[in-house]
Amino acid sequence: MRDWCFIESDPVVFTEIIRGFGCEGVQVEELYSLDDESFCQLRPIYGLIFLFKWRPGDEPSGTLDVSAKNIFFAQQVISNACATQAIVNLLLNVHEQEIKLGSTLEEFRDFVSGFDSANIGLALSNQEKIRTIHNSFACPQDFELDTRSPAKEDNYHFITYVPINGRIYELDGLREAPIDLGPIKEGEDWLTTVRPIIARRIEKYNEGEIHFNLMAVIGDRKAKYEKRLAEIAEAGMDSDDVAQEVYNLQSMIHDEEEKMKRYRKESVRRRHNYIPFIFEMLKILANEGKLVPLVEQALDKNAKKELEKEAQ
Repeated sequence: MRDWCFIESDPVVFTEIIRGFGCEGVQVEELYSLDDESFCQLRPIYGLIFLFKWRPGDEPSGTLDVSAKNIFFAQQVISNACATQAIVNLLLNVHEQEIKLGSTLEEFRDFVSGFDSANIGLALSNQEKIRTIHNSFACPQDFELDTRSPAKEDNYHFITYVPINGRIYELDGLREAPIDLGPIKEGEDWLTTVRPIIARRIEKYNEGEIHFNLMAVIGDRKAKYEKRLAEIAEAGMDSDDVAQEVYNLQSMIHDEEEKMKRYRKESVRRRHNYIPFIFEMLKILANEGKLVPLVEQALDKNAKKELEKEAQ
C-alpha cells in the first residue's frame, strides 16, 4: 500500500483536489469568523471542513450513530489521508442538482455500496486515482494526523460538518461511526445550528493559541453568477437597476476567473521542487565567499531583535 502525503489546509489546494476528481459545481473558501455576515457571503454552503489540533482522549461532541442509514462514511485506516477523507465524506453526502460528482467519485461510491465504514476507508486508501491527486499536493509541513506516531507533539486532523436528513453530523474518520450532533432547529438554517457547536470546540484551546482552521464547501460562484445573467437575458428585463446588476455580475465573474488563474499558478508553484535551486544557490554563495558573512549578518540581526525584546 503506497503512502499518502501531508497536504496543506488551504482552500486553493482543496478546490484543486475537488476539481482533480472531476467534480463540478463546488469550490472551497476559507472562513475567518463565525459571524452571520461571513456565512451569508458564501451561501449556498454544502458543508464545512474543520482542521484542529488532535489530542488523544477527546470526547465526541455528540452521539456516535452506529446505525446511521443513508449516510456515506469512510473511516480513516491509513495515515495522512484525512484531508481527502473529509472531502469525500462531505461530497458524497450532498445531493444537489448543481453538483456533478464526476466519474471518479461516482464509480467509487458505486463500488463501495454495501461496505461497512472500515472497508470503505480501506477501499478509499487503495483508490489509485484519488490517492495520486491527493499526493500531487505534497507539502513538507506537517498539517495532518499521523496515527502511526502517537507520541508526536503536534498532530492535526480534518473532519467534516454536514446536514443530512434534517440533522447535523460530524464525520470524523478516526471515529467508528458518524457523530449525530442533533436536529437542525425548526425554521433555522443548518449553519445557525452548527456555529455554536464549532465555537465550543474552538473555546477548548487556550487563549492566543491558533490550532484550528475552518473552510466552507460552497456552490461554484462563477456558475451562480452566470446562471443569474442567463435568467435576466431570458426574461428580457431592461432597466437601470437591471443594467447595474448585469455590470456587477460581469465584474464578479471576472473576479472569479482571475482568482482561479491565481489558484492554478499557486498549484504549479506548490508542486514545484525548489530544493535543487536552493542548494545550487547556496553552493554559488559559498564558492564566492558570501555565504558565511550572510549567515553571520542574519544571526547578528536576530540577536539584536532578541535584545530589543528583552529591553521592552
